[in-house]
Amino acid sequence: MSRLKNLFQKKLAEKKSVLNIYFTAGFPKFESTLEVMHALQDNGSDIIEVGIPYSDPLADGPVIQASSAIALKNGMTIKNLFEQLKDFRKQINLPVILMGYLNPVLQYGFEKFCSDAAEVGVDGLIIPDLPEYEFESEYQSIIKKFGLDFIFLITPETSEERILKLDSLSDGFLYAVSSTSTTGSENKTSNIGLYLKRLRNFNLKNPLLVGFGIKDKSTYELACDFADGAIIGSAYIQALNSNCDTNVSTKLFLKGIRD
Repeated sequence: MSRLKNLFQKKLAEKKSVLNIYFTAGFPKFESTLEVMHALQDNGSDIIEVGIPYSDPLADGPVIQASSAIALKNGMTIKNLFEQLKDFRKQINLPVILMGYLNPVLQYGFEKFCSDAAEVGVDGLIIPDLPEYEFESEYQSIIKKFGLDFIFLITPETSEERILKLDSLSDGFLYAVSSTSTTGSENKTSNIGLYLKRLRNFNLKNPLLVGFGIKDKSTYELACDFADGAIIGSAYIQALNSNCDTNVSTKLFLKGIRD
């Protein structure tokens, strides 16, 4: 059983929600990657999602786009990231996911990317612009060959048929994108609840994590009312950017989410 499956099984038994924190590799400094991972493990994250910086990150908001630009300027590449991660399993035991875009992965070599990810101890992949058809016809067998989980994204606009299909293709969990923020008007909050309740009625095989718009204790708890946990990215990157001490900023941020 994979680390992700073990984690969700344990959390389900304990009736606790999962917190997945995203950050951009090589941000705020080139050498920050492992420092951030240690801080996340030490201060209460359940899953670490490492973003691979890209010059055209279409699925990311302005905060993550800005962090990617800085990381690229710092010299972060896929090759450098794997070099940084080569010994991380000696000290990091949390599930670790790589999130990146298809073009740089293809330039690196898809099979080499999966092989190198598995070799260093990565558990799963999120590639939001990898189409379902290409996944099934070309890449699924490679991903499975190296024992990696693959996580698909769904949105409130995704049809029931496609949700069930992507759920069947996903391993680890299913990423439910919230296209409207969980903060703001009562109507927006109601829409998010209806969307997530609708997903629950589908009897999905995978656990469900909610991402986009999760930024603080109230939005995290709201998401967890309807799902198995939530993903936070932009708000954490802002916290990293506001304090030069990675461990202090991470401790304060996660304490604010879970305490």
